[in-house]
Amino acid sequence: MPEDIAGSEQMLANWNQTIQQRAARYQEMATRVQGMTISERSSDGSIEMTVGSNGILQNLVINESASGKRMSEISGEIMKLLQRAQSRIPELLQEAMADTIGTQDETANVLFNEAKKNFPAPPAEEPSRSPYDNNEINFRVEDDAPPPPRHSAPPPPRRRPPSDDDDDFGGQSVLS
Repeated sequence: MPEDIAGSEQMLANWNQTIQQRAARYQEMATRVQGMTISERSSDGSIEMTVGSNGILQNLVINESASGKRMSEISGEIMKLLQRAQSRIPELLQEAMADTIGTQDETANVLFNEAKKNFPAPPAEEPSRSPYDNNEINFRVEDDAPPPPRHSAPPPPRRRPPSDDDDDFGGQSVLS
């Protein structure tokens, strides 16, 4: 019987050591992931940004070269860059997992799938279209222009002026 107790104690000690090693690997992975950042830059270099591994914007720089652009173009470019940066988070997470806990770990796969769900790939960029594509002409007013004035309600109908006609009994019956 004492051999069974000694064997159980050794098994418990091995199990405890395995759990501690696994916890240390998870802690190392968490530390690596927490320190990761992703940087993106617009094709013309006018906008630069850095996103943390949690997907939160950490830094945004809009260079002077963007001053000639419309605000709607700049904000659209910022959103595209942010989504592109965030879509790279699952890849970074998978790299950190491969180096620390392995990609076969069930918990690692749950974390990776959750990251893919939260930070999906950005939609494919549509090719820029000229207003003259497909024989279309765009007559839109610039976004910065004030809206056209609203039309007021139509004027009330005009009343006929009273006439001095003797046949008019003022809307009353002739018999009264």
